[in-house]
Amino acid sequence: MLSEKLLKALNEQVNFEFYSSYTYLAMAGYCESIDLSGFANFFRVQAKEELDHAMKLYDYVYQKNGSIELEQVNKPQIEYDGIIDVFQKGYEHEQLVTKKIYLLTDIAYEEREHSTISLLKWFIDEQVEEENNFNALLKKVRRVGDNQAALYLLDDELQKRQYVSPQTV
Repeated sequence: MLSEKLLKALNEQVNFEFYSSYTYLAMAGYCESIDLSGFANFFRVQAKEELDHAMKLYDYVYQKNGSIELEQVNKPQIEYDGIIDVFQKGYEHEQLVTKKIYLLTDIAYEEREHSTISLLKWFIDEQVEEENNFNALLKKVRRVGDNQAALYLLDDELQKRQYVSPQTV
């Protein structure tokens, strides 16, 4: 049985993961608007991953006999100052997600809720990968700068990213 405090924190994270999906879908829309469909593809895949993260937490709460309280999803930022700004904001967002997962994990440790700790370890490992991916891409788009040919090569590279459900990994 989950404590009220832990259940509330898990619900907040479920809702934040839905917001994260909206954020990345908005970034995809921005990329489409500046004719970078490969970058848009990257963010569409990212949005799907965030939905999976939300549902992983959602399912866990019900497995623990809790209930989910869905909140209104805030409107994400939709305008950016170029592709570097998009990746800078994406990297900052992933750092925020990491902080939230750490706080949630701290609660689970305080309460000695071992099954939740086990679940959150997966999220902690996932965040290492997420932050690394965004940081690497941020470095690439900074290096590309105003070089349109290099930008379109990177766009082609990101067009190849495919969605892989965590259940198939």
